[in-house]
Amino acid sequence: MALDSKIPKGSIDKKWSQYKSEIKLVNPANKRHINVIVVGTGLAGGAAAASLGEMGYNVKAFCFQDSPRRAHSIAAQGGINAAKNYQNDGDSVYRLFYDTIKGGDYRAREANVHRLAEVSRNIIDQCVAQGVPFAREYGGYLDNRSFGGVQVKRTFYAKGQTGQQLLLGAYSALSRQIAAKTVTMYNRHEMLDVVIVDGKARGIIARNLITGEIERHSAHAVVLATGGYGNVFFLSTNAMGSNVSAAWKAHRKGAYFANPCYTQIHPTCLPRSGDHQSKLTLMSESLRNDGRIWVPKKKEDAEAIQQGKKNANDIPEEDRDFYLERRYPAFGNLVPRDVASRAAKERCDAGYGVNQTGEAVYLDFGYAIKRMGKDAIEAKYGNLFQMYEKIADENPYELPMKIYPAVHYTMGGVWVDYDLMTTVPGLYCAGEANFSDHGANRLGASALMQGLADGYFVLPYTIGNYLADEIRTGTIPTDSPEFDKAEAEVKGTIDKLMNNNGTKPVDYFHKLLGSEMWEKCGMARNAEGLKSAIEEIQKIRKDFWANVKIPGSANAMNPELEKALRVADFLELGELMCRDALMREESCGGHFREEHQTEEGEALRHDDKFAFVGAWEFKGTDSEPTLHKEELVYENVEMKQRSYK
Repeated sequence: MALDSKIPKGSIDKKWSQYKSEIKLVNPANKRHINVIVVGTGLAGGAAAASLGEMGYNVKAFCFQDSPRRAHSIAAQGGINAAKNYQNDGDSVYRLFYDTIKGGDYRAREANVHRLAEVSRNIIDQCVAQGVPFAREYGGYLDNRSFGGVQVKRTFYAKGQTGQQLLLGAYSALSRQIAAKTVTMYNRHEMLDVVIVDGKARGIIARNLITGEIERHSAHAVVLATGGYGNVFFLSTNAMGSNVSAAWKAHRKGAYFANPCYTQIHPTCLPRSGDHQSKLTLMSESLRNDGRIWVPKKKEDAEAIQQGKKNANDIPEEDRDFYLERRYPAFGNLVPRDVASRAAKERCDAGYGVNQTGEAVYLDFGYAIKRMGKDAIEAKYGNLFQMYEKIADENPYELPMKIYPAVHYTMGGVWVDYDLMTTVPGLYCAGEANFSDHGANRLGASALMQGLADGYFVLPYTIGNYLADEIRTGTIPTDSPEFDKAEAEVKGTIDKLMNNNGTKPVDYFHKLLGSEMWEKCGMARNAEGLKSAIEEIQKIRKDFWANVKIPGSANAMNPELEKALRVADFLELGELMCRDALMREESCGGHFREEHQTEEGEALRHDDKFAFVGAWEFKGTDSEPTLHKEELVYENVEMKQRSYK
């Protein structure tokens, strides 16, 4: 089945403005009779809930944290992109659009990406008005820095805590609407199912995580803004609570899941130190602006470092391999994330790693400190250096940082059309939870841009186009057979887990799944490994349902039950990711099939066969899903092999 993305007609620079001038509107007096549920209160969900509340809709917002301020958006460090061209270095809406399409290896939808580039400029003005303390130059203008995959400075930042500051801006807007009673906030609630009535999304089943009570909530439309699914790998840079459950429950109810195999491996993370870890720590990509990445040229030097006999300062400059500068002279250390990650893995696999495990490379600020002075570096990156020293117990002003790639962001997600509506009418998806803007690889500083674009400037327009036909619907009752059935299924799953009397904790299964995913569907994949992973994940899932043990009670706070419900969904998602990666017999962006690479080890796309979005339809836990395709047509950029040389 060919998917209808509902892209407006006309030239790409006119589509969004033309769309806004032609959509149906909801009379302001009627908005108070319309109810909208927003699940997730990070940048996308918080911005959407605040905007919809300000417009006059009745909004119910849900988060499983104790406060919207705890959303994982807070962890973003380096910045947010916008085509303001404040640096007068040639940036434009088109260049941001082009860089995003190219960075995503020509696997994103043109119309959505151009819209993102257009509204990016509005985001900065909105956030400045909210009081977000962006870095400024001496004259008072907002400062910009570079990020990977581009040759202009377009990234606005607030030291190394941009996500936190942007989230506080969105939270202040959300708090205003909570006080105005247009938004009702449900903290410590987790969505466990979406309810479909007469083919439309009409509400959710949620669990109060304090009391264990199962609740019914109805609305005329439901918005999912629940983030990415990187924790399917167990070890990732995501907050440990980040999960796929809301999106996966929507998938099981008819929402197609697109490009699940597109996982971003971030090149600048702290290396894993052992099996005791539960998560990995990200160091901002902004560090690649002034830090130089290298490993020793001589294997004996690398081995001496691994054994603790030498450190980085013992290696003379002529014996250092600045491998990104060597391989990609035009972009150097600022190549896109997927390229930088694979290059680091290649050097470490060849035996040149620089820590005890051999899985680390150096990120060296010594050269920048000599050039700019320690005070200048501290002003730009001080909190990041402080964080590194606390975790690694090494002073990065004196010794280079050690970094290694780790799972960070997921470009795949729930399939949405131009309106951000899923294949279920009335069910929308925003931010990282959808697939729409990044193709096969996200450029740095674009996650915050997409989350706020969707929440502040896209969804508030597009959802009205649907809700205009819901004015006469009236309040959606929660005592219907559809709500009865959905609640019964949720309670049945919980009862099954609680009464399982197994012997193994949830993390045992999550670690097994994560190991399979990292080894066989991680930075590199091949057909043999993916087929093996599918079989192994099916075994792990069977063992999970037979042998998982959940202590405590379902009718009280129970973090292990929360984890079990999420891992159950990860076990189904992991299999779909491997199926998607097996189907896509090419390399593109974060999806690197070993059978499809150039002589120089770069990703080799096959545009004649795979220039499409792969959207999967759920057919049952033990049944193969159905693949649907959205063909990608490029009218404004030329598809060509990516080169950063």
